[in-house]
Amino acid sequence: MDRTERFHLIDMLLSNHGVVSFQTLLERLEVSRATLKRDLEYLRNRLNAPIVWDREAGGYRFDRGDGRGAQYELPGLWFSAEEIHALLTMQHLLANLDAGGLLGPHIRPLMARLTGLLGSGRHPAEEVRRRIKVIPIAARRLSLDHFAALGSALLRRRRLVITYYAKGRDETTEREVSPQRLVHYRENWYLDAWCHLRRGLRSFAVDGVRRAEILEQPAREVPDKHLDAVLGSGYGIFSGRKLSWARLRFSPERARWVALEQWHPKQRGRLLRDGRYVLELPYSDDRELVMDILRHVPEVEVLAPAALRQNIANKLRAGLARLETSQSSRLEACLSTPPIT
Repeated sequence: MDRTERFHLIDMLLSNHGVVSFQTLLERLEVSRATLKRDLEYLRNRLNAPIVWDREAGGYRFDRGDGRGAQYELPGLWFSAEEIHALLTMQHLLANLDAGGLLGPHIRPLMARLTGLLGSGRHPAEEVRRRIKVIPIAARRLSLDHFAALGSALLRRRRLVITYYAKGRDETTEREVSPQRLVHYRENWYLDAWCHLRRGLRSFAVDGVRRAEILEQPAREVPDKHLDAVLGSGYGIFSGRKLSWARLRFSPERARWVALEQWHPKQRGRLLRDGRYVLELPYSDDRELVMDILRHVPEVEVLAPAALRQNIANKLRAGLARLETSQSSRLEACLSTPPIT
């Protein structure tokens, strides 16, 4: 009987019998006294099991009134792919934030808890981390102090004054904002907030925050439905109220991948008889959508709308012109270089 099976047997015995003696546990698990003690300690300290020794009853039992019972859940013999990815991703996010400062003392217990969960299957946590990797792509560095300030204002429902650098416009502005939620999207953090300067909802990249000061004024509250309507209805992180629908058609070769992907929660897709795949999805700002479409060139056609198709064509022409200019410059440089004698 391996350790996970012993955990489940201990859980079953305590749940079914209420109080179970140490000797009974030894006999049912067929292990040494030292192994049983280690198992009980692991269940209590790593999996948060509310197991206590009842001196009067002469055995172990669950104490559901100690405040830990609601947090206790014995994992299965093995995690699903979704659970493994979620746990490893959470561990990765916490590890990146644990750089000292305000969040450090709160993050370390969570890291220990996640390590305990990962190690409670058939394989130890170190083996899980070694065999399964979560590789972040294009994650940008952010200031832990600014992240802590944003999180604190968000939960305390206070306004913020931020100095914000917008990379797209190469512009730095000072804003007073009412934070609504923090969003982790494509390996980076964003703050959805009501901007009192622009008098509307905006999404701010946390790595663009250069200064953050918490104010005493209460934050303006925005209903979740309004947040989702403005910031969550379109494609990607660039959103708005006015939606357009993109219709894309992928080659049979690329369809084998794209047909299994979710680009947007409200997307519509259908497989054609010739093997091609048509994908339809809403967007309000095409910047991020254009980048994703270009990844599939030349295996994708933009069927609609015309403005999106024209934007893609302009990007391709500009890229080709730049490539040809660069090649011509190199050729001219080679021809103008005197031969070595």
